[in-house]
Amino acid sequence: MDEARTLRWAHGSLTVQRLGAMLAPIRFNLPSGRNVEPLHIAPWADDGTISDVELAELPPILHRLRGEWPCVPFGADEPENLAPEWAASMGRSVPLPVNPPPHGESSNCKWNWQAAGDDRLCLSLDYPDDHPIARVERDVIPDPDATAVNLLLRITPRANCQLPLGLHPTFALPSIVCSASIMPPHAKQIRSYPGSLEPGGDIFAPNAVFTHLTDAPSHKGDAMDASRVPFEEAGEDLLQLIGVEEGRVSLDNHAGGYRATLSWNAEHFPSLVIWYSNCGRQQAPWLGRHTALGLEPVCSAFDLGAAIATGDNPIAQQGVPTSIPLCAGEVFQTHYRIAADDLASGSW
Repeated sequence: MDEARTLRWAHGSLTVQRLGAMLAPIRFNLPSGRNVEPLHIAPWADDGTISDVELAELPPILHRLRGEWPCVPFGADEPENLAPEWAASMGRSVPLPVNPPPHGESSNCKWNWQAAGDDRLCLSLDYPDDHPIARVERDVIPDPDATAVNLLLRITPRANCQLPLGLHPTFALPSIVCSASIMPPHAKQIRSYPGSLEPGGDIFAPNAVFTHLTDAPSHKGDAMDASRVPFEEAGEDLLQLIGVEEGRVSLDNHAGGYRATLSWNAEHFPSLVIWYSNCGRQQAPWLGRHTALGLEPVCSAFDLGAAIATGDNPIAQQGVPTSIPLCAGEVFQTHYRIAADDLASGSW
């Protein structure tokens, strides 16, 4: 079976791999005549710097990390050393297998190709029999009239359950400090991660609540503009924009001369997690060389796992859902879109 498939259309090309159903690269042929690839591909995926022994010790999600993929459920095991109000917000017992993989089976298993026309790629994944999710399906459909790709995710539950769900688009960043700008949706509030995502790699003050991405509290005690990336100082951190008014975010790559835009259904995913991966992880396979920006629509509490996401956590207390109720046999379906356009000259 093909491990990856490529699709070409009038405005570009794209590749999807079976592992995680990850989408990347996308190459868009912009009206200016330039070709751009807005999605990120981890540097170790193909360069041979990580041995087979090291690779076998990593969760499959990291083996060929790239681009965009769905997370069913979203999150990982509950971490330690959280702020007290977060540690106390564990929810009811969630009927998941013991030690679930990070970001769910959808992120760590090889999906199966499904019959499809020449205008799309379709994949599916059947979950283990002891999982409350029975099946996930994914359609990747280039827009025949635009530099854009439409995506469709369908989730069929096996049992009634409530789970955090999310999408995981990860965008490439230029090498020049602060040469890209995040154009975020308006949100009810912004929260920083309620702990330390990577020991020694903090970017923001932990467990902070604020209003504007341009005025984020840093780990040094001052304010910083978290909308301009990449940062000069290495670090690894998360922010969550809570209660977004519109499911739309753009990344203006001034160095590359283009804007990448992600749009989604904000009723399904009312928050946006921003993953700042700024050379902050030193262990294999990261090795201090990973720079990328995750713009991740979620119905979740950061990536803290199902027990916290289904509990009375500080985000849920603001009236913003952090998990989605699913009914056995009833398909949950959501659409989203990734597009690119030229930036006006002199916009930087």
